[in-house]
Amino acid sequence: MPCVKKSQTLSSALTAATAALSALSGSSTPSLSQPTASALSLTSTSVVAAASSTVASSSAAAAATSNATATTTTGNTTYAGVNIAGFDFGCGTDGTCTVEGITVPSTGAAQMQHFYNADNLNIFRITVGWQYLTNAVVGGDLDATNFGKYNDLMQSCLATGAKCVLDVHNYARWDGEIIGQGGPTNDQFSALWTSLATQYANNTNVFFGIMNEPHDLTVSTWADTVQAAVTAIRAVAPNHTLLLPGSSYSSAQALPTEAGPYLLNVTNPDGSTDNLVFDVHKYLDSDGSGTSTECVTDNIDDAFSPLATFLRDNKRQALLSETGGGNTASCEKYMCSQLAYLNQNSDVYLGYVAWSAGAFDNTYALSLTPTGTTADSMVDTALMTSCIAR
Repeated sequence: MPCVKKSQTLSSALTAATAALSALSGSSTPSLSQPTASALSLTSTSVVAAASSTVASSSAAAAATSNATATTTTGNTTYAGVNIAGFDFGCGTDGTCTVEGITVPSTGAAQMQHFYNADNLNIFRITVGWQYLTNAVVGGDLDATNFGKYNDLMQSCLATGAKCVLDVHNYARWDGEIIGQGGPTNDQFSALWTSLATQYANNTNVFFGIMNEPHDLTVSTWADTVQAAVTAIRAVAPNHTLLLPGSSYSSAQALPTEAGPYLLNVTNPDGSTDNLVFDVHKYLDSDGSGTSTECVTDNIDDAFSPLATFLRDNKRQALLSETGGGNTASCEKYMCSQLAYLNQNSDVYLGYVAWSAGAFDNTYALSLTPTGTTADSMVDTALMTSCIAR
């Protein structure tokens, strides 16, 4: 979802945004192609589009079955964490990212220390726009100043001992044009990933999130783009975990029937699928956009149960890298239920990463940013305490 400044919002702006989304969708029924919370962000003046170290162990793979409802584990997922947003602010769902639109999360390092130590979270997803990394030059040449600022936050993440997801937050686009489909070429996109993978080639605690929320594209062609990125990364980082993005804003519900069949053919250079994990998103409000503080579903029947079947049938795993809700009783109810299901099916669900902390303050509808300025003094939101923390 995230790629525009889902930042501080006025309550009136949030109401207007929700109304606008309803008008666009024409229905309160969840849409597979609905932009998610991270893709929808409000500023005080406008509505802007915003807001595992290995694949399954050999024992989990052996236990995987094609039974639609069977669960093979009762423990927790390997990973639980939260997004650290800010470097994606200024990005829209059309892949336009203004370099000056980013907000460096001033307490990001302290937040991750707090989440790791106090809440037992062990994965953080650090979102960033392609344009910021290269200072608005398409391709793979990293801007030393901009990348340096991003890398400072990445190093703070790694210092906690957690896994750290490098997420390129461009919705499969650059300034409105689809990567590999009339926009930047697969070679240009692969050049970006070659540069990024080279920076972190010696640290497998960095996971590579190939792209945030692709949407409205030719899925079979998109799978070719994902393959090109995987091949480029593997040339310099053969053992890192890679997160493969689907379509319809990385919809967990759509993956089995839409992008999933094509992404099954994406492989490492040796033909294996080791450490290739499907990247999915799912929100809990009435239209699935992640813009409301109220939740209406735990997504089990419509999304996570069918997806679990697809994953078991194909002996694969997925990471839920975005999900979220308001700090309300309804979201505590449904979020806790949703995450309990993922924990019960940890043979196929590697983990979950909630949206979002980082540069958001408590005026943002889905804020998980703790209050306080130091790791030891921070106090969590209600949803974090009730459902996400371990």
